[in-house]
Amino acid sequence: MYQEPHGVDQAKAAPDRRARERRPFRQQRRPEERVRILGEIVDLMRPEEVLLHVERCVEAGRRSVVANHNLHSLYLLPRTPGMRRIYDLADVVELDSTPLIHFARLLGLHSRPFHRCTYLDWRAHFWSLADRKGWRVLYVGGADGVAEQAAARVSQRYPGAVLKGMTGYFDATPGSAGNEAVLAEVRDFRPDILFVGMGMPRQELWIADNIEALPNAVILPVGAAFDYEAGVQKAAPRWMGRMGIEWLFRLFADPKRLYARYCVEPWFLIGPALKDVREAWARRKKKR
Repeated sequence: MYQEPHGVDQAKAAPDRRARERRPFRQQRRPEERVRILGEIVDLMRPEEVLLHVERCVEAGRRSVVANHNLHSLYLLPRTPGMRRIYDLADVVELDSTPLIHFARLLGLHSRPFHRCTYLDWRAHFWSLADRKGWRVLYVGGADGVAEQAAARVSQRYPGAVLKGMTGYFDATPGSAGNEAVLAEVRDFRPDILFVGMGMPRQELWIADNIEALPNAVILPVGAAFDYEAGVQKAAPRWMGRMGIEWLFRLFADPKRLYARYCVEPWFLIGPALKDVREAWARRKKKR
């Protein structure tokens, strides 16, 4: 099911972001804004800069992968065969972790709180762009009916965007009938933006496995983005994200599923973190 643009009650439509005062941001990247943390490359970019990249790729009709790193992905990466491929494919790797931003700052890197980027950080800006520019947005993920419900709700607020939602419950094995059917639907829809929300690492593996069969779109793994839009999951207040305690909100909301992610996995990153600290200390000693 997809929602073509249609008339809506403008009183219920989202306010036009163009009327708001905006902070200036650079439109060209600097070498020092691509850094290595815990052994992995990330881009220190504001949400506005990520969306500028997205906009330019859509206008050029160019395929681009925008990946992201957080503590969970850094834990999974050496333990999940094939997951690294998406980071090799990615043009941009967002930093989706306030603790990692603070850690990068401790290392002497040029990180700031506004470098935290995740779907919830740029959703309003994204949908404003999609609405004004008539982008075709496809979301693959979530339980049966959730993505379709989310597409219907979002299209009421942003009628200029063309939306489609597809379930993430299918056989994602490369070459399987279910996977081929999903790929055919994706190609038929011709998205400008392809959101993949199957959870980490399944979404990253699916993108990497099927990259050559996907259309020229901007492809982003976005986890439970449309669960939030459908109202089946509640998003943490953004102030909690800025303070670095969003994980606490999510842990209390779903402790059985998330306990290991937030209370066990970070301990496995102490080794790489200590290595980063030693290297940063050595750099500082050299400068003296």
